[in-house]
Amino acid sequence: MHDFGNPVLDRLAAAGLPLDALSAEQRDVLGSMSEEEVVLLLGLKARLDEVEPEVQAHTSLAGGALF
Repeated sequence: MHDFGNPVLDRLAAAGLPLDALSAEQRDVLGSMSEEEVVLLLGLKARLDEVEPEVQAHTSLAGGALF
């Protein structure tokens, strides 16, 4: 796991968000999220992961930093 030196980013990376694929500016935005925003984002990711097929092709990050 990559150590971003930011507890929020480290937490998001540990949850499986592809932070290395994002620009430094996008990581700065995510790294400045509040605890409530982090909980919301990780909750959404968990819900999406539950319905994701076991094998899924990688797609581009069209306009977003999610998953």
